[in-house]
Amino acid sequence: MNIYIYLFLLFGAVFGLLTFSYRHIFSEGPQQIDTAEGGHSLASRVLWAMVCTFLWPIMVLTGLNSARIMAKRKRQAMASNR
Repeated sequence: MNIYIYLFLLFGAVFGLLTFSYRHIFSEGPQQIDTAEGGHSLASRVLWAMVCTFLWPIMVLTGLNSARIMAKRKRQAMASNR
């Protein structure tokens, strides 16, 4: 049973590390927010990875919702350009 817990946490940590630069899609919606002038700190990367480690299933669902919203907007923009 412990292997499943370890795999869950490992997948969440890897998911967090891979999606750090796209975190606006998973948390604040499909529009990218302004970043600080100094860039991203190690602490913000670690915090994002820790949040994703435990909440990655919710993050995946919110990412899918944001992808659906962006696809809908793209279809509407293409339809209005015709």
